[in-house]
Amino acid sequence: MFALSTLLVVSVATLALILKTVVDAAQSGRTGVALMAAAGAAAAYAVMAVLREVTDSLAILAVERVGLTDLHERIHRDIATLEGTEHLERTDFLDRVTVVRGSAWGLMAAMWTTLAVVFAVLQLGVSLVLLGSVSPWMLLLTGFAAAPLWCDQRGQRAVAAAETGTAEQFRLQRHLFDLCVAADHGKETRVLGAGPELARRQAAAWQEVLRGRARAQAVATGWRMCGWTLFTAGFVAALVLVVRLRTEGRTTPGDLVLAVTVTTTLRQSLQLTVSHAAQAFEARKLVEPYLWLRDYVARHRREPDGLPPVPVPRRLTSGIELDGVSYTYPGTDRRALDDVSVRLPAGAVVAVVGEYGSGKTTLVKLLARFHRPTEGAIRVDGIDLGRLSADEWRGRSSAAFQDFGRFRTRFFETVGIGDLPYVEDRRRIGEAVRAAEAQQLVARLPQGLETQLGRMLNGAELSEGQWQKAALARAVMRREPLMFVLDEPTASLDAPSEEEIFQRHIAHARATARRTGAVTVIVSHRFSTVSEADLTLVMDKGRLVECGSHDELLAADGRYAELYNLQATAYTAADDSRP
Repeated sequence: MFALSTLLVVSVATLALILKTVVDAAQSGRTGVALMAAAGAAAAYAVMAVLREVTDSLAILAVERVGLTDLHERIHRDIATLEGTEHLERTDFLDRVTVVRGSAWGLMAAMWTTLAVVFAVLQLGVSLVLLGSVSPWMLLLTGFAAAPLWCDQRGQRAVAAAETGTAEQFRLQRHLFDLCVAADHGKETRVLGAGPELARRQAAAWQEVLRGRARAQAVATGWRMCGWTLFTAGFVAALVLVVRLRTEGRTTPGDLVLAVTVTTTLRQSLQLTVSHAAQAFEARKLVEPYLWLRDYVARHRREPDGLPPVPVPRRLTSGIELDGVSYTYPGTDRRALDDVSVRLPAGAVVAVVGEYGSGKTTLVKLLARFHRPTEGAIRVDGIDLGRLSADEWRGRSSAAFQDFGRFRTRFFETVGIGDLPYVEDRRRIGEAVRAAEAQQLVARLPQGLETQLGRMLNGAELSEGQWQKAALARAVMRREPLMFVLDEPTASLDAPSEEEIFQRHIAHARATARRTGAVTVIVSHRFSTVSEADLTLVMDKGRLVECGSHDELLAADGRYAELYNLQATAYTAADDSRP
């Protein structure tokens, strides 16, 4: 590609020189030379046309091949394979993802355009050398030629800043649009009559995005006009100078043709250069966020102390210990966890209870290594959790979260991905389905385990409770976890189903504990379902306020007893009110 672009630059200069030869030869009566030169000009023009076509085709092929496959895949892989989830809660990260998302083609095109700018500038330089051969005064066009480039760069800086500055509002309007059109939100939106208000807010957010970007485009247009006005003034002055030199007899007719040809080509080359430069500067709004994301990924994949990770134990012997653990979410100054110290014994079923916002889910996130503690340490059999290989620790963990995934694949796959090596193993998947009490769900599906899920894929759509049962089945696919997490896993199920599933999962947890010493962590707001836990942690405003067995905590008559009795009274009153 480098060679083709160089040939293109040479052919443009050659064409101008040959045209000069044609005119001078004809003027002096050398008809043979003029005809040969004319044939050469035709050949040079043909070469130029072919080279432009070939280079454009190669550019498109390279951009599509690298941009839409390699680079696109790399962006998604980098984001998806980051160790934790803290980046998904940072607005600076999300702003840049919003800009880069789906822009792999643009990123690759920007790199190619930058190469095109280099050769366009080289062509400008060759043109100026040819003009200088006619008259040194023609070299003053250099300054005028630089004006559009400099002005366009200033304008594109404003556009790039506006693109990043409006990213948050762009995400907001897209979210509001999804609320208006997505089936998941359709029922509530219509019952509340919130559709018009959501549409109004979406339109307002979109208008703010458009206003910000339109202002930046207006600024960029103003700068472009200034640059081209300066160049046009220089261009006209150059043509006047060439004509004057010819009338005074100080140049040949061929020099006049050379100057006019090169000056015209210079204008075209400059337009192409400015266009490519504009695309390159436009791409800065993609390149800067992309490089920021690459740097972020590199920094967060690197071990903090630079040491290699420690292998995960094959079996837990002492358990998991939290020592003075605190955590503060990025962008806030309030501790979500505050100085939590406790030991979760190997093989234990541990319940975590507390009111909403007490820190239960944050504790689970730290145990799963989605976040690292702001202060303190978490140790697994005496080894700092941060020193263990994150991939290995995740490979030896299993979980069902309250915000479970809805994988719209075939049903056996949405369960089987709980243990990827066994995603096709129908026997293990069937066992997981039974453990989650999902046999009736599978029986009602049109093709059973083979049923495609998701209305958008012309498949079966599950209810919230059915999706949750699929998530519970997915959570028990792994046979040898060291940590098993159930974070409000039955919030979408009725009380009888919840009780039966909890009993099955506790039995599963104890069987797993006998094999691997696994710690099972159950987060629930229903106290009756966690009374069989070996250890219960009571959280309040990010602090661990009580710790013990169900009977010990009731006897202590503290916060746990208060919440338990309140909930028991509420359920008793509800039962008494039934006819």
